[in-house]
Amino acid sequence: MDKLQKKEFYKKLIKLVIPMAFQQLMLALVGVSDAVMMVFLNQDALSAVSLATQVMFVFTLFEFAITSGVSIFAAQYWGIGDKDSIERILGIGLKATVLVSLPFTLGAMFVPEFMMKAFASDPALIEGGAVYLRYVALSYLFLAISQVYLTIMKNCEKAGMCAIISAVSVVINIVFNAFLIFGIGPFPEMGIAGAAVATVISKLVEMVWALIIMFMPDNVKIRMKYVLRNDKVLLKDFWKYTLPIFGNQLGWGLGFTMYSVIMGHMGSDAAAANSIANIVKNLAICVCTGVSIASSVMVGALLGQGKRDLAKAYGNLLLKIAIITGVIAGAVILCVIPFVSLFTGLTETAQGYLQVMLIVCSYYVIGKSINMTVVAGIFPAGGDSRFGCICDITTMWAVTVPIGLVAAFLLKLPVLWVYILINTDEIIKLPAVFWNFRRYKWLKNLTRTDGKLAEE
Repeated sequence: MDKLQKKEFYKKLIKLVIPMAFQQLMLALVGVSDAVMMVFLNQDALSAVSLATQVMFVFTLFEFAITSGVSIFAAQYWGIGDKDSIERILGIGLKATVLVSLPFTLGAMFVPEFMMKAFASDPALIEGGAVYLRYVALSYLFLAISQVYLTIMKNCEKAGMCAIISAVSVVINIVFNAFLIFGIGPFPEMGIAGAAVATVISKLVEMVWALIIMFMPDNVKIRMKYVLRNDKVLLKDFWKYTLPIFGNQLGWGLGFTMYSVIMGHMGSDAAAANSIANIVKNLAICVCTGVSIASSVMVGALLGQGKRDLAKAYGNLLLKIAIITGVIAGAVILCVIPFVSLFTGLTETAQGYLQVMLIVCSYYVIGKSINMTVVAGIFPAGGDSRFGCICDITTMWAVTVPIGLVAAFLLKLPVLWVYILINTDEIIKLPAVFWNFRRYKWLKNLTRTDGKLAEE
């Protein structure tokens, strides 16, 4: 790239990364809010809510796969200014995500105890988590609708507004957390249930606001004709590239959930420390996540325009930036270790676990940053969604999950040894990720004109 192209690259990157990183920071602060307020109740409440939110995590795996598919095509069709095709893709994504949300919503409403038994064996954790799930259930449906449209906004040069909507939703969540957990002012004291109701309120506001934005002039619209009757050609294209992302998300996500299951069955101290470590990790990688989202939008738009060489140059720069932001995130985690335990209210044993877990997180986030940007951002933007599926499933289910299960339940190794072993997945797959990146088979134009692929 020449100087002018690099200047344009950084201008686009900053325009996307700042609002997306801010959005991720605000979302991570919800986890901080929940943790801090649950600690004021008791450690079991913290552990119960942490484990219950794993149901939301599993749901978001499906949600992320669908919105990733929407993002792939929205970015490329936005690159050529084809608004009608974007609305068709939106219809496909909306129907899929609403259908996926229904079993989670109904399960959390009617059989929350059954769902909690997958994550914990302690009766107190199961009971507390079931209360949270029963109240939070409707938020899955609200999230299904809002996230699909917010994904469209990110890819249609409205990342700033998208971040504002998410940020306000987070502030509402945090404020109502305090009001409803502790019964401040006219609000009832609801404890764990209050945290769930606060989530429902915030997601309802987020959905309604996104729909209001949709009705403004010139914005992409949800058209029921495209929701009820999908374009067969686009539907085929959509699932061709989205199904591998489903496999990737389920393989990686269920494996990650197994980590929480393993830690949850190792006692309340391990579960609580793991919960806090995940919160710190999520706060530290906000900018890394912003770079990942930006990479998908930027590379996808260029490929839709047929600018393969420029997309390749963007990809190389984004990889370097992912490495830098990952190292910075790791350094931030190391710097905050002496201070985190001061604000958590954990037992002495849990605090000891937490300090070592954060050291592990400091190297984990470097690999995480690279893999988010390359595997979840650049590769799918150019149609290479299969690699992530194969790489993640192989790494987690052939290596780290079996090792974790054997270490915890057969060898009965100490908690920290188990934690170290199950947090090697992001590092193990790096050689394969770099190899696939350098093959440049992700440089594909997926758009169609008159029913024909641009590269046919």
